[in-house]
Amino acid sequence: MGKLDQTPLQRASRDRIGALSRRDKLNLAALSVDRARRDAMARLKRSRFLRWRYRTGVADDVLISPTPLRPADPSFVDELAVGGFGLAGYVCDIQDASPFEVEPPSEAWLRALHGFGWLRHLDAVQTDEAREIARRFVQDWLHLPRALQAPGWVPEVMARRIISWLTHENLLLDWAEPKNHDAIMLSIEHQVMFLRTSWHNALTGYPRLLCLIALVQADLCISGQSERLPQSQALLADELDRQILADGGHVTRNPWLGVELLLDLLPLKPCFPARERTLEPRIAAAIDRMMGMLHHLRLGDGSIARFNGMGAPEQGTLTSVMAYAAPGRETLKLGPKGPSGYVRLEREAAVVVFDAGKPGAFELSASAHAGCLSFEMSAGKHLLFVNNGAPGPIHQTLLPAARATASHNTLCLNEQSSARLIRNERLEVELGSAPLSLPSRVTCETTEDEKAVALVASHDGYVEKCGLVHTRFLALSADGTQLAGKDRLSAPNADARLAWDLPFAVHFHLHPEVITVLAQGGDAVDLKLPGGETWRFSAGGKTIAIERSTFVADPSGPAVSEQLVLRGLCGGVAEVNWKLDKVQPVAEPEST
Repeated sequence: MGKLDQTPLQRASRDRIGALSRRDKLNLAALSVDRARRDAMARLKRSRFLRWRYRTGVADDVLISPTPLRPADPSFVDELAVGGFGLAGYVCDIQDASPFEVEPPSEAWLRALHGFGWLRHLDAVQTDEAREIARRFVQDWLHLPRALQAPGWVPEVMARRIISWLTHENLLLDWAEPKNHDAIMLSIEHQVMFLRTSWHNALTGYPRLLCLIALVQADLCISGQSERLPQSQALLADELDRQILADGGHVTRNPWLGVELLLDLLPLKPCFPARERTLEPRIAAAIDRMMGMLHHLRLGDGSIARFNGMGAPEQGTLTSVMAYAAPGRETLKLGPKGPSGYVRLEREAAVVVFDAGKPGAFELSASAHAGCLSFEMSAGKHLLFVNNGAPGPIHQTLLPAARATASHNTLCLNEQSSARLIRNERLEVELGSAPLSLPSRVTCETTEDEKAVALVASHDGYVEKCGLVHTRFLALSADGTQLAGKDRLSAPNADARLAWDLPFAVHFHLHPEVITVLAQGGDAVDLKLPGGETWRFSAGGKTIAIERSTFVADPSGPAVSEQLVLRGLCGGVAEVNWKLDKVQPVAEPEST
């Protein structure tokens, strides 16, 4: 057993990348037709014949503004003072120019700029200088030529700008010159009307919900708009019913989207009684479901398990959201598989979160990862096993590799992912990223007794290419001191035999703070946590390789870590048993 300088990120070129199948082509054609239909409807609604239907009273003032939950960084002002403008992981050198006049370093930076979410950093400073900067940049945007404003009229970008301007209206409007006040309010009125006609054009999923949240906030907070509130609430409730599953997960299975939605929805709740309005019950129910799912996915250190697009949130984000949890709310010790496909095993201080789901629908799988049957584990407040996670905006070149099966705590067969990454330029433009297909069938059953809480799950992601089903068994002991596992490869037909042996590897990626030490003469590996606690990993004498890994979801950027790997060959049936035991500290002898 030795340490090898290998990482799944370096092996990404060998992953499963598929050309468009006939079904994929039909899906793409359907998406294109739907996009054309929605574009035509939006143009029709904005025509002078129908525009009157979307007008309301004059928007001449903001009556109430929500208290923002998104964390602010007051150092943003200091950065501006030296000519820097940092967004989406990039710092652009603007010096004395307007940020709207410089060459954007990335598409994400440009969208964030036009979304004005950065106003919260200026609002947090509460100085005349910050107020002047905010108002100057808003006026810069208002006076941009239409061509330079274009990125800001993408529906979801426009929605973020409406939310930002309304949330930080005191920064922009208090004691403002009448002409500037009126110009901002007139622009908000036009933007809201435009969004009413174009929200359907937003990408399916979170962007569409963001548009409807912006409309609800506008109708709730702006004078002359309240007559539209019942309709906008109904539209948002309908879309939440479509996108938020019964267990609180999002249809994309991306946990981060639940956090993003709550960051915008939770601040609106107190505004309803303040305006003597009632929050649509279905919206309130969706919020409660999403909060429940975050508890379901939360590990001992407070982080959310890194599945299907979950990366490193901004510092303080999760704390802000979880502070809204109902007092005394308890997380189930055995959280069974719901429609989102996530299972929670918890005993004492040990928590395991397991992925037993398949990718969402074609148009909803652009953020999905090929991590079926992977898990994450924490012991107390420390992370033990973690998936590589999703990279931040500045490291998006790592995303294809981070989505691969080898970057997750599960079995990888023949150096291929259990899902197929569908690469197509038109498709990626339409969906924002490449979608996944497979597995098509995932099963999972959970049991518990006085000895342990356990699950057995399987998926067919390798049947099409390799003719094998992956089955995984996990059992967490009642006292939370042992996690026993078994990974099995077998043909759907029990008598089948492969023409040749296929290599497989079972990956166990460690958090960067975990230190590995060989034990039992090399037959086991001790995993030392920062607090001094030790867990021992063994595989019945099977060789355990310690290899390099990359934790791309680290808050400070991709971090070098290690992984344990069990390798073997399968000609039809193969089985690997492994276990993780908490090492009890040896009591020092009493001095006489």
